[in-house]
Amino acid sequence: MAQVDWRLEGEWLKNCNCAFGCPCDFNAPPTHGECWGLVGMHITKGHYESTRLDDLFFAVVVQFPGPLHEGNGQAQPIIDERASPEQREALFEIMSGKHSAEGTLFHIFSIIVSTMHDPIFAPVSFEFDEEARTARLSIPEVLETEVVPIRNPVTDKPHRIQVVMPEGFEHIKGEVASATIKSNGAIAFSTQGSHSTLAHVVQTPEGVEA
Repeated sequence: MAQVDWRLEGEWLKNCNCAFGCPCDFNAPPTHGECWGLVGMHITKGHYESTRLDDLFFAVVVQFPGPLHEGNGQAQPIIDERASPEQREALFEIMSGKHSAEGTLFHIFSIIVSTMHDPIFAPVSFEFDEEARTARLSIPEVLETEVVPIRNPVTDKPHRIQVVMPEGFEHIKGEVASATIKSNGAIAFSTQGSHSTLAHVVQTPEGVEA
């Protein structure tokens, strides 16, 4: 199959029910045995062939019954309602993993998810400050999640942690923070004071560049 030309650059958010640090990044089982979470991206600059994807947002809410590599996951895509039919199709093509090299993010995702729920097209409000470790994602009646710095339990001062993964398939460097999640879609769950990673990401058919 001929390789398709696509590229996504932007602000990346991963929030889940695990303890700070997310054991999945270290090839360890999820903190509570199961994985409930979401990834989201504000595309500051992107394209799929000739279709521009600048300033759009997409997210995927997921649930896995055990470690991600064991599969049997379920997922529900959420697409910015501002996306045109061509842009929606472009994002679905990228997320399908059909146009990504083996072992890259979207390819792996296509293998470990066995149930794909109908997508949601909705208005999105997104705020993101990687340096400050703050973010907020609001999709009315679907998903609300907020990110704040981890606080030192003794001094209450912000606690800063960075995770660097030179061969990471999701991101290379991320800021670790604290998330609150309320998901009301097909995969409904909530968390308080759980894991978050904020990162600047560049994804291509050959994997993550930054």
